[in-house]
Amino acid sequence: MPVVNRHPFVRRLIENRDSQFWFLQFLGWSGLSVISYFSLNLWYDQPELSYVAHNLLQSLVGALVTWPMRYLIKRCWDMSWLRRLVSVAFIVLSFAALWSVLRLSLFLLLTDETNLWRDFGGWLFPSIFIFLCWTALYHGIKYYQLAQHEHAVLMQMAADRNEQSMRLAQAEAAARAAQLTMLRYQLNPHFLFNTLNALQGLVATGANTRASHMIAELGHFLRYSLQSDSLHSVSVEQEIEALQMYLSIEQARFGERLSVRVDLDPRVAQAQIPSMILQPVVENAIKYAIAPSESGGTLEINALLEDGMLVLTVSDDGPGIADTEDLPISSGTGVGLRNIRERLANSYGAKAAMYIANRGDGGLMVVIRLPLSGAFVQAEAS
Repeated sequence: MPVVNRHPFVRRLIENRDSQFWFLQFLGWSGLSVISYFSLNLWYDQPELSYVAHNLLQSLVGALVTWPMRYLIKRCWDMSWLRRLVSVAFIVLSFAALWSVLRLSLFLLLTDETNLWRDFGGWLFPSIFIFLCWTALYHGIKYYQLAQHEHAVLMQMAADRNEQSMRLAQAEAAARAAQLTMLRYQLNPHFLFNTLNALQGLVATGANTRASHMIAELGHFLRYSLQSDSLHSVSVEQEIEALQMYLSIEQARFGERLSVRVDLDPRVAQAQIPSMILQPVVENAIKYAIAPSESGGTLEINALLEDGMLVLTVSDDGPGIADTEDLPISSGTGVGLRNIRERLANSYGAKAAMYIANRGDGGLMVVIRLPLSGAFVQAEAS
C-alpha cells in the first residue's frame, strides 16, 4: 500500500484511543448543544445569553461527567452479560441523575427561573435517554475497535504464516537443490576414477596417442560438466551431444571394440530433461557389457516420442541379465543407476519411470520414460 502522509493531529487521532474519545466527546456534546439551541432556546423564545450559556455549560458538564463513567463501564467489560447489563444500567441511571442535578442547578443559578425541582422528572428522563444513547454509542465503537483489532491480529497471523510457509518452501527448495547438486556431482568422481584407470592402462601399454586424445576429450567433457547447471534442464539434443563427448573418451580407450548408434527423433530434440541423466546409464553399459567382452560391442541410444511421453533408451548387445522379466530400477547395480533413480524421484516424482530389461535379440536395455514438456518439471511436494 502507498504510504499516506497524514497531518499529525489525524495520525494521533487514529493511533491514540484517548484522543479518539475526547474528539467524539466534543462532537457529541457540541451536537447536543446545537440541538438544544434550536429545540429549546429558539422554540421557547429564550435567546438571552443566560439560557444559551446554560445550554453550553450543561454540555460541558455532561462531557466531564461521562469521563469517569467511561472507566467504570470499562471495568464491567469482562463481566458476564447479566452482571454487565445490571452494572451498566446502574451506572447510567446514577450518572444521568447526577447530570440532571448539576444542569438543573446551573439553570437555576444562571436564570431567573424558580421552583423547578418539583419537575425534576422532566429533567431526569431526557438525561437517561441521552446517557443511554451515549452508552450504546460507546459500546458500538468499542466492539468495532475490538473487531478491527482482531482483524489486524488475524491478518498479522496470516502474514506470519505466509512468511513462515515461504521460508519453509525456500528451505525445502534449498535442500532439494543441495540434494540434486550432490547427486549430480557424485557422478564426477565415479566417472573420473574409471577414466583415470583407463588412462593409466593406455600409458602403461605405450598407447600415448590414444591417451593424449583421451585427455583432450576428457577436458572437453569436464568443461561441459562444470558449465552445465544441475538444477536446470537441457534439451535432448544437448544431452546427446554431451554423451558423444563422453563416448569419444571411451572410444579412445576401447578403439574399434566400441561402436555407437544414435537415433534421435526430431520431434523430441528440444524436449527438456535433467542434464547428464543418461551418462551413468551409458557408463554402466560400457562397464558391464562392452569392457568384459574381448570383441567389444555396440551401444545404441534412442530418444523417441511414444504415447505423449519422452522415451530414452540405452541398450547394448552384451550378455544381459539372468532374469528376462522387466525389473524396476531398484534392482539395478552401480552408483550411476541408483543416482539416476534418486534424481528422477526428486525431479519428477511418480511422473517418471525407469526400467531394466533384456533385449529380445540379446543384451540389456535401460528405458527412461519422462513427461514430455518444454521445461524441467519439479516434483510436487507430497
